[in-house]
Amino acid sequence: MLTFKEVTKGYGGGKTAVSSLSLNVKKGEFVCIIGPSGCGKTTTMKMVNRLHEPTAGTILVDGKDVMAQDPVTLRRKIGYVIQQIGLFPHMTIEENIVVVPKLLGWPEQKKKARARELLQLVDMDESFLTRYPNELSGGQQQRIGVLRALAADPPLILMDEPFGALDPITRDTLQEEFKRLQQSLDKTIIFVTHDMDEAIKLADRIAIMKDGKLVQFDTPENILRAPANEFVQEFIGKDRLLQAQPNVQTVRQIMSREPVHIALGSTLQAAMTRMKERRVDSLLIVDDHQQLKGYIDVEMIDRHRHHAACVDDVMMTDFYSVEESALLRDTIHKILKRGLKYAPVVNQSQQLVGIVTRASLVDMVYDAIWGQEDMAENLVAATREV
Repeated sequence: MLTFKEVTKGYGGGKTAVSSLSLNVKKGEFVCIIGPSGCGKTTTMKMVNRLHEPTAGTILVDGKDVMAQDPVTLRRKIGYVIQQIGLFPHMTIEENIVVVPKLLGWPEQKKKARARELLQLVDMDESFLTRYPNELSGGQQQRIGVLRALAADPPLILMDEPFGALDPITRDTLQEEFKRLQQSLDKTIIFVTHDMDEAIKLADRIAIMKDGKLVQFDTPENILRAPANEFVQEFIGKDRLLQAQPNVQTVRQIMSREPVHIALGSTLQAAMTRMKERRVDSLLIVDDHQQLKGYIDVEMIDRHRHHAACVDDVMMTDFYSVEESALLRDTIHKILKRGLKYAPVVNQSQQLVGIVTRASLVDMVYDAIWGQEDMAENLVAATREV
């Protein structure tokens, strides 16, 4: 899908931003480019759509040299998402989404249908189509920025620190949402970031750069287990290297495989009976396909028991879940940061497969990964609150 062959970008005065860069990105692959400020990561990405043009070497997109193509035509075939989002404030959300299809001459009905289809991908309903950017939250605006990049169905999408300006919780949510979206749509992504945790979480492979040169290009697992040199070791950080040791690493390894749940359509009385039997104060709710749909607790039932009949009427659908392949270190920080007692665990199909609790994390994770006094204190304190 994307190939760099001995690509160099130089500027006046003998300054070189990128030096003899060679790498190959496969179709459908999610590649993060990371490194310290000034390492050439953003320049590398911008050479793909000719916002910067290489001084030497060749860049091929789907086998075609970018320098042999009209830059405007090239850019319309490549999605592009930036940190500042760049929505047009005078345009509605629908108009913002279909900017590129409009330039490509799509019929009006096709554009409208595409906008509605894309909104569904990120669980936003059609009412958003007529709104303006200033009526949306930062996270919603960033979702629209991503959808705009997807609108013309490009096979390749460039993303320049797209979630960097968002608050941590919104950022976590969008990272997970976008990774699922990328996997389902089979897009090739080049993603520039300065956040190693973000790169490890999202990437199929990570390209680490320093002083305009590629230092290591490999899977997150291989980089963590076998850093190329001392620079990579220091850039990754000691705690991440400890995590990469061959012991407990993922949520799947420590989750309970018997989460207490109940089916959609169950009565509130049945929910209360289940809670009493299992000695819990909340239940996860699943549909006929075991997909996680929400949760309910004793307080919700008590508030609504006089005017609601089943769990569907009162359940909360805004909840945090974690995929079974997620790294423990990432999951622990999120659970503590959000003040959660537990997190349901799902597979890639969003089916409920387990649950992790703050209490279980202390015994199973502390010795295996950190062994650091400050983390132990945080985990123990969190457990006391459960």
